[in-house]
Amino acid sequence: MPTVLAILPEGFEEIEAVTTIDLLRRADVRVTVASLAENPLVTGRNQLTLRAETPLASVGEQAFDLLFLPGGPGVAKLRADARVPALARAQAAAGRWIAAICAAPAVLHDAGLLEGKRYTAHPSVAGELKNILANERVVLDGKLITSRGAGTALDFGLSLIELLVSPTKASEIRASICA
Repeated sequence: MPTVLAILPEGFEEIEAVTTIDLLRRADVRVTVASLAENPLVTGRNQLTLRAETPLASVGEQAFDLLFLPGGPGVAKLRADARVPALARAQAAAGRWIAAICAAPAVLHDAGLLEGKRYTAHPSVAGELKNILANERVVLDGKLITSRGAGTALDFGLSLIELLVSPTKASEIRASICA
């Protein structure tokens, strides 16, 4: 069973986080939702509060098949916490998947992981990320998958299922949710 670590900071974009986590769990992917802070209750940009299963500090050296970073204003907190870019670098060094949506590719930029890669991101970070493929909904380059924002979360989540489980499973889930 594939494993995913989803890191939620205060101010995360709810559509991106919930859609992606929900779709992955429908595909029987084991998703661990970690709060960036110690508090398991994490409030998103639109005041929806989710309960994380563990604080990031408790994850330790556990390996996951995919690291998932949602976007939203909370990306500033992801960028400010040295553990997150370090975790992304370790994930890349181990040849494992990294997924970032909306402004979260900026974290990967900070970690030095976007150089020479094809990626997309939200227009709000275009000033920093000069090579955004602005017209692409989801971009795959090696073990890096990026997406533009809340409106592309469904495509993003289904793409992750294709990569982690199978195209057949992604098609089954797409049909079951009438996408």
